[in-house]
Amino acid sequence: MSEPDDTPEPPAQALEPVSGADAVRRGWIVPAIIGSGLLMQTLNATVITNALPAMADAFGVDPLRLNLAITMYLLASAVFLPVSGWAADRFGAKRIFMAAMVLYALSSAACGFAQTLPQLLAARFLQGMAGAMMGPVGRLVLLRTTPKSELVGAMSVLTMPALLGPVIGPVIGGAIVTFADWRWIFFMNLPVAVAGVALVRAFVPNVKEQAVSPIDGLGILLTGAGLAALIFGFENLGRSFLPPGVVAGLFIGGFLSLGLYWRHARGNPHAIIDLSIFRLPTFQAATVGGAFMRVAMGANPFLLAMLLQVGFGLSAFAAGTMTFISAVGALLMKTTAPPILRRFGFRTVLLANALVVAASFAAYGLFRPSTPHWIIMSVLAVGGFFRSLQFTSLNGMAYAEVGQERMSRASTTASMVQQLVQSIGIGLAAALLHFLMRSRGETELTWQAVSPAFPIVGAITLVSALWFVRLPRDAGDEMNARRG
Repeated sequence: MSEPDDTPEPPAQALEPVSGADAVRRGWIVPAIIGSGLLMQTLNATVITNALPAMADAFGVDPLRLNLAITMYLLASAVFLPVSGWAADRFGAKRIFMAAMVLYALSSAACGFAQTLPQLLAARFLQGMAGAMMGPVGRLVLLRTTPKSELVGAMSVLTMPALLGPVIGPVIGGAIVTFADWRWIFFMNLPVAVAGVALVRAFVPNVKEQAVSPIDGLGILLTGAGLAALIFGFENLGRSFLPPGVVAGLFIGGFLSLGLYWRHARGNPHAIIDLSIFRLPTFQAATVGGAFMRVAMGANPFLLAMLLQVGFGLSAFAAGTMTFISAVGALLMKTTAPPILRRFGFRTVLLANALVVAASFAAYGLFRPSTPHWIIMSVLAVGGFFRSLQFTSLNGMAYAEVGQERMSRASTTASMVQQLVQSIGIGLAAALLHFLMRSRGETELTWQAVSPAFPIVGAITLVSALWFVRLPRDAGDEMNARRG
């Protein structure tokens, strides 16, 4: 087999839609390969939750301390996310993506072989660093090699494998902990990484910026510190791991750091995060407006786990098996999103679907211990379909007005916002359950305290409509080759 060609290809804007083998490669093969790499990340993030008690027993520590394993990953991601776009420009997105996959696999193996808690935390930090590079850089490869008119379809394929992680993670994690050793939740990443690197090397083109901005060291420090403080703060919101004064200090320090970055970035052409990109209506609507949708998505897995496992008394394996059905709805949507968007346009779909998504979250609050499982699974499948449609629309529209020279910063910025709001969602869910439980005078969580949280979260998603309604009717039409 000949060596793959690493010669940089022309930017996506210069590419024209084609048919045949090239179209299949750009529209299906490349997005699926990149998405499979992201599957490692999303799968690992969900399976570890079910394994925490077993891991705590192996290390001889309190299970609550194992929350540090999750927090350490998020902190590393926050610190290294800002530099991912610059590294892709400097060294080539394909090269960075492959290196991130290798580092993720090696750090996963280190987690599996860890004998002490400090060893595990160090390995999780490396995992978070690799994950911070893998997500935005993988998306950047797609943005630079796919014509805008094909991007929604390619994004749909990209997210198919990654969507499976949060859904099948509880099932796989529960099965591994129940029937095998918890260390296999980390070892299962190794064959995925080996196959992924080989496929990326063979099929994924290498796109590299010709002119690379000087690295913004101060900007990386301020954004990394700000995001890390806020994520750590939201992770501990509504919990008793840290004193309230420390949590408040994290929020103050985080917002102060980001405020200083805003001052530093104004008028700075080499700022690591280009804040002027938020002036683009489609990017602002997809990123800022879409953040309210993603807050709900961050809260949803936690709330469902509390409802089904704690409230209804189901095992982790049984609850995970039930929620698996939402993957069916999400995957079915991926084949229907492009024609839906071509028919109705981004603005109409986002506005109408925001109502449907809010209603689906509220419907979860109607579940009772006596509700037949087939009804619960049907509602979860419908909810998965429409939430997936919403995120496919947001991900596609975000880059409608972004020029090729700003793609790396746009991808990094979007990833940073998504990382932050996901942590906000988890923190909000924990704080909300704590408040609802106290308001009922309960000392232990019950399904009656969990159920009202779902309509509250559903109402939060409706805030996004304030951004969607201001979009022009033809917003993002070029992303789907829509005419009129």
